[in-house]
Amino acid sequence: MSTGAQPIVRLQNVEKVYKLGKVEVPALKGIDLDIAAGDFAVIAGPSGSGKTTLLNLIGCVDVATRGTVIVDGHDTAKLSESKLTKLRLDRLGFIFQSFNLVAVLDAFDNVEFPLLLQGKWSKDERRKRVEEIMDAVGLADFLHHRPNELSGGQRQRVAIARALVTRPRIVMADEPTANLDSVTGHQIIDLMRALNRDEGTTFIFSTHDPKVMSQAGRSIELVDGRISSTGLPDDGRLHGTGDNADPHAAPHGLA
Repeated sequence: MSTGAQPIVRLQNVEKVYKLGKVEVPALKGIDLDIAAGDFAVIAGPSGSGKTTLLNLIGCVDVATRGTVIVDGHDTAKLSESKLTKLRLDRLGFIFQSFNLVAVLDAFDNVEFPLLLQGKWSKDERRKRVEEIMDAVGLADFLHHRPNELSGGQRQRVAIARALVTRPRIVMADEPTANLDSVTGHQIIDLMRALNRDEGTTFIFSTHDPKVMSQAGRSIELVDGRISSTGLPDDGRLHGTGDNADPHAAPHGLA
C-alpha cells in the first residue's frame, strides 16, 4: 500500500532500444516502476532480460529511448552531463560483479577515491570515513592490503565500502555475487542487507540466482524486457504484472 511518500526512483513507460547497424534491438519495453527510499530491491531474471540495462538507466550511465526516469527527484533526461556526473558522484554508489578495484592501490586508497573526486573532504575527514566504513564491512585489519592480497569475498567487501563511503542515497549492484562461491555470496547479501538496515541506504541489485533473490526485501522480475512480477520474496507474495497478471492484484510499492 502506498504511504504517499514520493518514491526515490520512478520509471514511467520506459523503453530502451539499442541499434546494431540498421537493426533495432529492444532491451526494455514499457517499464513502470516505483522504488521507495530504504528499499532492498532485487531485479531478477535470466540473462538478456534487461536487468543491467535497467540498472544503467537508474544509475544515470545510460539514457532511455522513450519514457521518464526520475532518480532522487531529478528527471535524468533534463540534466546536463555535468549535473548527471554530480548526481552519480553525490547520490549514487555502484558495485560490480568484477569488483572494479584499482590493482595498484591498497584497500584504503580504493575506498578513499570517491571522496577525493568529491573534493569536499579534508584528509582527516577522509581517513576517518574510510576507517569507519571499512570497519562496518569487517575489513578494519585489511586497510593496506592490495586487491591481489585479498580473497574474492574480501574484494567485494572493499567494493561495497567504496560504494557506501560517500553516503549515497542509492546503491546499484550488478550481479554482485556472480564471481563468488555460494557461501560467500550469501554472506555478501547479508552484509548488504545489514548496511541497508543500519544506514537506510536504498539498494537495487540484479541477479539470476533464485537463492540470492529469496534474501531480498523486494523482488522485481524481468522477462524479455518487461516486468513479469513484483512482490515480497520474504513471504512468498509475488504479484503478476505482465500479460498473465491478475488484473486486481496491486504490486507492492505501486498501489
